[in-house]
Amino acid sequence: MLLRKVLLRGASASRLLISNKSPPASLLPLASGCTRFFSSSSQSEGPNDGFVAGQEGGDEQPPATITVDRSGLYHPPDHSHEPTTESELVKHLKGIIKMIGVWVMCLWEQMGQPKKVNLVELGPGRGTLMADLLRGTAKFKSFTDSMHIHMVECSPVLQKLQHQNLKCEKVGNADENGEKSSVTSITGSPVTWYSSLEQVPSGCMNLSYSTKFPPTIILAHEFYDALPIHQFQRSSRGWSEKMVDVGEDSKLRFVLSPQPTPATLYLMKRCKWATEKEVESLKQIEICPKAIDLTHTIAQRISSDGGGALIIDYGLNGVISDSLQAIRKHKFVSILDDPGSADLSAYVDFPSLKHTAEEASGEGEAPFWEGPDELAPVGMGTRYLAMAIVNKKQGAPVPFQ
Repeated sequence: MLLRKVLLRGASASRLLISNKSPPASLLPLASGCTRFFSSSSQSEGPNDGFVAGQEGGDEQPPATITVDRSGLYHPPDHSHEPTTESELVKHLKGIIKMIGVWVMCLWEQMGQPKKVNLVELGPGRGTLMADLLRGTAKFKSFTDSMHIHMVECSPVLQKLQHQNLKCEKVGNADENGEKSSVTSITGSPVTWYSSLEQVPSGCMNLSYSTKFPPTIILAHEFYDALPIHQFQRSSRGWSEKMVDVGEDSKLRFVLSPQPTPATLYLMKRCKWATEKEVESLKQIEICPKAIDLTHTIAQRISSDGGGALIIDYGLNGVISDSLQAIRKHKFVSILDDPGSADLSAYVDFPSLKHTAEEASGEGEAPFWEGPDELAPVGMGTRYLAMAIVNKKQGAPVPFQ
């Protein structure tokens, strides 16, 4: 109860979006009623069957070549989700980290304080969030003793930084690969690294949350916005995917595909989740198949293991037209300007994650955040949004009741 009060205290007047997510996985159906999802927005979205097909331009034939003039492409206005000052950014990030740590402890209490829990972070970066989370909860010995930390990171360079920032030490006997187990000296919790969520050990759902099958808590903080996206542009043939081509001047340029691409299947799914009014005025639509697949994987893990997932990222509560951007040395640059030398990011399509998780659970419409604005968690706003997925046996997580 004390943790709940701490989480709900000192809130902002911003609205909050809450939903679910996870890394790439197969789209296998789950048994009905496996998971529950919570969101702060109750925007209704009806089906729009056949919308993609309805964009076909009659008997019009596709052009003979896929190369098109760049001037015919849609160029949206520049956008930015950067805070105005560094001090605001630091304050914002510290507030988010403090929310996250309390949220994890609240969920752990809600599960009955299991003696073993898998705490998974997707894309931990330098490991600062996890390090701060552990420092903030270090005095709660029963909580930290239950944690086995799993860092999902494919970069060896970042793995080394995370190892340093978590102040990890090698202990025990070497395994068959000659590796010793790592333990963070901050709390004494074991730490293991993996390149994907699928590699993190998983067990079958056990109501007693025994040592053999511990529940899983997944954190995805600014992870989804780095996943690859696909952009579709409206043309005389309907929706055509934007591709990259080499022009006569040997420079890269965008062109439109004359034929459907594999990502078109995800576009059709996204359009069914939206109303025709949402997309009829758009010249471009952005989708992220990896985010959809990842969310499916997370929902499956929470269903089988118990526990929950918290996703926090830059995003929108609606169809995204164009948000892909490249940043080099703190400045916006062209997407095709020296590829590989700039950081790419895009807004997260939270409604598509919510619908993906709902389809995986088989429960249909999820309950929404109905509390007053003043009780919204600190640091949330109109672009920095959050979403939670929990096993239905645990009830609504704080502060999503």
